Amino acid sequence: MVRNVVLVGPSGAGKTTLVEALLAATRTIQRTGRVEDGTTVSDFDEVEVRQQRSVNLTVAPMIYNDVKINLLDTPGYADFVGDLRAGLRAADAALFVVSASEGVDGLTKMLWEECATVGMPRTVVITKIDHQRANFEEVLIACQDAFGDGVAPLYLPVVTNGRVNGLIGLLSQKFYNYATGTRTENVPGPTYENQLEEYRDTLIESIIQESEDESLMDRYLSGEEIDTKVLIDDLEKAVARGGFYPVLAAGTGVGALEVLELITQGFPSPLEHPMPEITSLDGTPVPAIACDPDGPLVAEIVKTTSDPYVGRISLVRVFSGTLRPDMTVHVSGHGLADRGHDDHDVDERIGALSSPLGKLQRTAAKCVAGDIVAVAKLARAETGDTLSDKERPLLMTSWTMPEPLLPVAIQAKSKADDDKLGQALQRLVAEDPTLRLENNAETRQLVLWCMGEAHADVLLERLSKRHSVEVEKIDLRVPLRETFGGSCQALGRNVKQTGGHGQFAVCHLEIEPLPSGGGFEFVDKIVGGVVPRQFIPSVEKGVRTQMQRGVLAGYPMVDVRVTLYDGKAHSVDSSDMAFQIAGALALKEAAAKVPMLLLEPVDEVSVLVADDHVGSVMSDLSSRRGRVLGTEPVGIGRTLVRAEVPELEITRYSIDLRSMSHGTGTFQRVFLRYEPLPSHLVDKVAG
Repeated sequence: MVRNVVLVGPSGAGKTTLVEALLAATRTIQRTGRVEDGTTVSDFDEVEVRQQRSVNLTVAPMIYNDVKINLLDTPGYADFVGDLRAGLRAADAALFVVSASEGVDGLTKMLWEECATVGMPRTVVITKIDHQRANFEEVLIACQDAFGDGVAPLYLPVVTNGRVNGLIGLLSQKFYNYATGTRTENVPGPTYENQLEEYRDTLIESIIQESEDESLMDRYLSGEEIDTKVLIDDLEKAVARGGFYPVLAAGTGVGALEVLELITQGFPSPLEHPMPEITSLDGTPVPAIACDPDGPLVAEIVKTTSDPYVGRISLVRVFSGTLRPDMTVHVSGHGLADRGHDDHDVDERIGALSSPLGKLQRTAAKCVAGDIVAVAKLARAETGDTLSDKERPLLMTSWTMPEPLLPVAIQAKSKADDDKLGQALQRLVAEDPTLRLENNAETRQLVLWCMGEAHADVLLERLSKRHSVEVEKIDLRVPLRETFGGSCQALGRNVKQTGGHGQFAVCHLEIEPLPSGGGFEFVDKIVGGVVPRQFIPSVEKGVRTQMQRGVLAGYPMVDVRVTLYDGKAHSVDSSDMAFQIAGALALKEAAAKVPMLLLEPVDEVSVLVADDHVGSVMSDLSSRRGRVLGTEPVGIGRTLVRAEVPELEITRYSIDLRSMSHGTGTFQRVFLRYEPLPSHLVDKVAG
């Protein structure tokens, strides 16, 4: 008696408006809100109200025909794909929302393929059929082209004088008239007879192809009239199996009841949804666990938010067992240490349970397997964590999260902000697994690795509005290296006489560059004790210290061989520190004798993109001083482009690639090596 349904589609397709319509149709709310007015149930965050688009995963529960429906409204913008992936994890079926005035974009097609990989049942809802630019038939064909076989309409919109006033059911052969504001049933007029017959035949054939009754197709082809109830039963089974994808239509005041009927009758319950992989804390497989309220507790936090007044609120999908207030559970989080989420295993007490509806939190007595609930004040729990019985702790394999690839360097605006920044950032990291926090010791910069500019802007606004911490963006520093461009000999002379003990240390060094990746070598060629044995390590330490500081632009020095071949010492004034200083001075003198090179990091970049955009991507990579290594096909219609590109050229590549590929391109980067920076860029970068 539960259906968990995620809404998927591009920004502006009408997902949030559809949620409002379904809430109103079930009388969960009395009046539908508008995205433009900031009055919808789902988009209640200040950022969402101002930007008029969803940036958070929200749940909207409702009851229809005694079935509880949890609608998961997800952001449609690519920067917030983390919340979309969380919604896919919490759901048992997906509504793909496509605007009748816009059509299917590349990102939606990619998400369809992602759902197909895991076998998630899907339905397409073509929204905005009453829009002045709407073209239902054209968008239907685009959906069939993009999503493949098994996509067929269940209803056809009826347009009268430019206004959509109803739908024709292709199986029921009834006209559902919404002209009066409520649904009434009539017989379709003769105007639609030919169109109805054509679409109905295609629909019936699609359903029969998915039927478990192999004789049905022969009976249909021989002219037998197949009973509508048989077709509907087969339709429901095909949808639940993920083998058939019905298309519905929705507009202002039209189509909500048809969507609700399909969700409750055609979508699978949590009992039919495959359980994610579950192991013990050490990764050992455990016996199969079913979706059973009386089974062992296994739940997952799909979304975490920090409210300044209520504290931390966790949105939890219960996969097995029953969650109750005040019970003690085990909280496990593993596998995201590289993003700032340290592995943790703690016992925590469950606070109040509530069923969230926008800003409202309605008290819940319990949450059984298959349902979704909000849990208050789990202090240690983070997005992606597993909740289980403390006597039998378990771990769910986390869902796949995209890698954040846009670095944004920030700094606090004041000392007071700096004092609060660390705690505020930890809260953001706990909420958002797509955010990676880096405190770069080398560049001394605090870097937020984000999904894109919109993601970064939302994070900075949350720091300001929710946590009262003001920060500003600063130029990102790429960690460069220095090395010698030739060989030379250098003298390090540290001779000072003061009132007490003086300083006396002289060392003669030979400096020569090593091949890329050669590191540092120190060679001792002292003979005759001209430099006492105890001071030879002091020279090496001084050289290493100066190499770390750099001599050209303050970057660490690499790929150098230093040979100590001569020197002088004093029986009284020589010391460890005196020879350290002499070693550093010798390195500085060498830098003044031979050309110094700045080295830049080079990454191996792998770009996965649609075939149509391969030429643009390769041309762009070349313009970034990149070397294209090759291409290879990946699946149908996609190509992997491999190249070597300097890091300086790809700090904002995630934004540029999204623009080039219309949101469908992805890339990965791995550090490869350091190479000399071109001379015409040295002054610009060093400065």
